Amino acid sequence: MSDASVNLLGLPRRELEQFFTGIGEKPFRARQLMKWLYARGVTDPMQMTDIALTLRQELAARSAFALPAITAVQESADGTVKWRLDAGNGQAIETVYIPEPGRGTLCVSSQVGCAMDCSFCATGAQGFNRNLDAAEIMAQVLLARRELGDPEGRSPITNVVFMGMGEPLANFRAVVQACAVLTDDLACKLSRRRVTVSTSGLVPQVRRLAEESRVALAVSLHAPDDELRNELVPINRRHPIAELLDACWDYVDATNTKEITFEYVMLDGVNDTPAHARRLAALLRHRPAKMNLIPFNPFPGTRYRRSSPEAVNEFRLILSAADIVTVTRKTRGDDIAAACGQLAGQVENRVRIPLGSKLQDISWVH
Repeated sequence: MSDASVNLLGLPRRELEQFFTGIGEKPFRARQLMKWLYARGVTDPMQMTDIALTLRQELAARSAFALPAITAVQESADGTVKWRLDAGNGQAIETVYIPEPGRGTLCVSSQVGCAMDCSFCATGAQGFNRNLDAAEIMAQVLLARRELGDPEGRSPITNVVFMGMGEPLANFRAVVQACAVLTDDLACKLSRRRVTVSTSGLVPQVRRLAEESRVALAVSLHAPDDELRNELVPINRRHPIAELLDACWDYVDATNTKEITFEYVMLDGVNDTPAHARRLAALLRHRPAKMNLIPFNPFPGTRYRRSSPEAVNEFRLILSAADIVTVTRKTRGDDIAAACGQLAGQVENRVRIPLGSKLQDISWVH
């Protein structure tokens, strides 16, 4: 493999076609390659037997299909599996598979760490090192498929959610490229409703996502007012709740999406009172919104505690009474630190957004 090798994982079909025409081949070679990579899970060009030998040799010489090394694997008592993957230079990311009856969800990372600095999240506490490229994102999917195989009683991957390490919309281009591969009929063949991108509230990127991808959108809300959300989710100081919700309702209209999923982590004595629930209901009543209430998952050094089951249930009942579809998410994988907000990986912090910073001033957003 030469130093000029390009990793072809994660390239959308059109860009793969351009790669092949650039080396003097017909565009249909892209379709052949995608079927081998994503339908059959073959990453060795020499095993792609319906491609001419000379082209296989050229692919082996000038391109790469690298999957990351697994540095640790853990399986929860509930069947959740977490892989820690080598991200180079001493860094590591984490990918999680969550099995349910008739459904298998893969939670992928989009960055090594996260710069959003949400106060209740283990990933944010690690800081930020770099963006993953589309190849590194899709490699998580192929690796999980390979590792899971076809075990008895375990569903295949039916859904992919960008809810692992990182703020997906701060790595916009790579995430959109990966979404294109995930939903391509020649690749992973997932419905756009089965691919979910989560965001802490990057409003300009939400609007761009409506133009370029149209996948399902989840928003980490976590507070019903700007004063509290500024504390919990600092990017709110740049894009306050009213601006964020306007972008959400426009996203529904632009993409013909049924609803926006809002994530709300339940923090004891912080955002979980009936008064908080009533203010939240006023924001979302008569809107295309679904609310996921997430019991807080603790991590070392956190100052927060999980809300009581009684507080969570009362909160849910208030929202439900306002005709807002509300679900209390069942905690999965918390015994292996694989639950929501617990992924940490291994991150050498290089940057974190200072409170009040302007998003366009952060060089890694593109």
